[in-house]
Amino acid sequence: MVTWFIIVVHVIVSLLLVLLILLHSGRGGGLSDMFGGGMGGSAAGSTVVERNLDRITVATAIVFSFTTVILAIRIT
Repeated sequence: MVTWFIIVVHVIVSLLLVLLILLHSGRGGGLSDMFGGGMGGSAAGSTVVERNLDRITVATAIVFSFTTVILAIRIT
């Protein structure tokens, strides 16, 4: 029963992680340019939205790592 819960959490977190990574800016553009806040590559510093996106992505990646390890231990 617990394993199924961890699998569901793992799938949701993995899809969320993909979405968050796709929201990050590449060479030109990204989240800040999508909403009209970008001034250009190096001229604009890291905005609050981008910093929060970074923090959420890191937290999601940590949860993904923990669920991966837990599933590896429980299934084997």
